[in-house]
Amino acid sequence: MAETGGARLFREAWIAGVRRHFPGEPKAGYVTPWDDTPQWEREAAGAVYAQVRQFIEVSGGRTDRLSREQKGRFVAVCWTAQMFRHFDAPKPGYVADWPDLPAWQQETDADVFEAIEKAGGGG
Repeated sequence: MAETGGARLFREAWIAGVRRHFPGEPKAGYVTPWDDTPQWEREAAGAVYAQVRQFIEVSGGRTDRLSREQKGRFVAVCWTAQMFRHFDAPKPGYVADWPDLPAWQQETDADVFEAIEKAGGGG
């Protein structure tokens, strides 16, 4: 999948997860459509997509044996690295460790990983 396609898949999976797991009405920025997504966020989404794809590949496609939490943690730590890449002083919520993330975000991160697995045939 082309880089832009992977980033877009990431974003669409994120939005679907937010809509599924967020309690109440999510902030507009959480569900901003691709065409209105800032460039830094598109780049970050593409980078994390690529990291997940590579992880699936080097795992021999056996990431299906990981728990949802393990999948979500992987997405979360990759995203945190992107926040440090794009911002000198990111907001604490952007770089929170896994136990400090709200449940909706943990579930959404796991959904993102699984969407990438399904799209690439991993697992």
